[in-house]
Amino acid sequence: MASTLDLTPRASTARGVGSNADTIVYSYTAAGSAFERATRPDYFGWLEHVRSAAGCTRPIRLAGQLLTVDPATGRVLDSRHTDAMPDAAIYTACGNRRATVCPSCAQTYQRDAFQLLRAGLVGGKGVPETVASHPAVFATFTAPSFGTVHARVVKRHTCVNRKRCDCRAEPCHARRDVGVCAHGRPAVCWARHETGDAVLGRPLCLDCYDHDHQVVWNLFSGELWHRTQQAAERWLAKLARRRGIPRVEVVTASGRTRKVSPVRLTPGKVAELQARGAVHFHAIARLDGVDPLDPDKVVPPPAGFTVADLVDALRHAAAQIAFHTPSHPDRPEGWSIAWGEQVDLEPIATDGTGEVTDGMVAGYLAKYATKSTEATGHTSTRLTADSIDDYADPDGDHTARLIDACWRIGRPTGTPAPLSQRRRDPRPRPGFVDRWECPDCGTHTRYAACPTCTAARQAALDTQPAKPATANPYARLRRWAHMLGYGGHFLTKGRRYSVTFQLLRGTRVAYRRHEDQAHEHPAAGGQPVDQLGEETTLIVGTLTFAGVGWHTTGDALLANTAAALARERRTTGREELAHELATTPVAGTAPAAA
Repeated sequence: MASTLDLTPRASTARGVGSNADTIVYSYTAAGSAFERATRPDYFGWLEHVRSAAGCTRPIRLAGQLLTVDPATGRVLDSRHTDAMPDAAIYTACGNRRATVCPSCAQTYQRDAFQLLRAGLVGGKGVPETVASHPAVFATFTAPSFGTVHARVVKRHTCVNRKRCDCRAEPCHARRDVGVCAHGRPAVCWARHETGDAVLGRPLCLDCYDHDHQVVWNLFSGELWHRTQQAAERWLAKLARRRGIPRVEVVTASGRTRKVSPVRLTPGKVAELQARGAVHFHAIARLDGVDPLDPDKVVPPPAGFTVADLVDALRHAAAQIAFHTPSHPDRPEGWSIAWGEQVDLEPIATDGTGEVTDGMVAGYLAKYATKSTEATGHTSTRLTADSIDDYADPDGDHTARLIDACWRIGRPTGTPAPLSQRRRDPRPRPGFVDRWECPDCGTHTRYAACPTCTAARQAALDTQPAKPATANPYARLRRWAHMLGYGGHFLTKGRRYSVTFQLLRGTRVAYRRHEDQAHEHPAAGGQPVDQLGEETTLIVGTLTFAGVGWHTTGDALLANTAAALARERRTTGREELAHELATTPVAGTAPAAA
């Protein structure tokens, strides 16, 4: 089972990130240590103890004390310590959204994302069902071309399932008038690439490809999306004014009255990294109105606004918005940031009759919410000055050059040279002391501060978050070099689009606490956990981090097997329920409280 393996390969005995602890040494294999655990008298108690994190690849182990307190009197009713629990720790799932890191937690995240995105189209989970009548569009915004790459283009599909497309592709960049590029490499490709070909997304010539422009575009793509959304809303506001629809007066939080447009755009988007390493966005754009009495309420747009108006607004914004980045020492004029030529806008049918339905769109976006840089073949964690040389190479492959561009462009600019590189002045001056030895690194120096340690601290600061904002807008490239420059979240939404992940997770907690009792789904504005008015106790924990991963690979094998059987049982239950209701379940989805 892949989920029992270490996340970081290692050649020595030192533990990698997310490794299993193996605190108990056995002379058997993983199956032998699993058999030893299964023959213990407390085996079933251990399974119940790790059930909440059973399917996790690298669960978090916590140690400490738990106090049960009466909230009315403050009296301690019970006291427990993790030393008396199995493995002397509490297991909790890591919650990682990436499927390559933890398949179990990523599946939970994907199902929550599906419910969150679909609720914004058809209602439910506290969202009014009237949103199903709002105009909605499924939009795809792509990055521009930074150089010629290998691609698979099928002009006419004859396959039944696009995921298993076996249609005959067109020749890749078949040209008769261009033989070689400026670097003497072939500028044509007559191959008909198959799905999953390793060369897809790779440049035909690495030296012709503009790696610097691509990583800068990834860095500023979030700002480009923000400006595009604003431009679409301005276009809709002008359309409402031309149609004679008055502006709406609303009362702000400060008590002031202001006039706003009678129509607004409510989006939910997912970022996807293509095989070439460039980000493009899949978005759900919903058209809402404004209620003057309750601005936060979700209401239909004014009469007359249709899907065609929403499509025109987004198409106009995508073609209009473009800007230049601030000046950089490597490029004083900055880089141009704009969308590519391919912009797809498809209306969403919430009644299941159109080609693009709500379930299809929500499932498509939820799938990409659990992915990251896997399409490029790069899966490292955050890079530092010590690990950058393992991945960055100005003369390496496509991904290595992108990482090198992030680290090079994101270097500190406009700062004085470090002490170790300044010119020596033989005359004594303030700041110099007698020759001394640094107790940390052993360097002998006459500077008041050790130049070696100062340089090491500066290298560490280069990868820290740039908050508050510094004078260098490119400093974040080093922090997000492992993401090829993109530092935004992979799933974002408007505040009024739908519910939050916190509500869905709280609903799941409440369901598990009361799964043996009659319960109702909590409202969107209510408390996500524990039913209101219920007499309960307060559990106060003083827990500290004890480690990451299972104690042994055998424990991971047992826990993951039990979790797989539980998932299979739930899947079978959903299929049987769907059969009884004469409906077809959506693949890869599940109720948020399941």
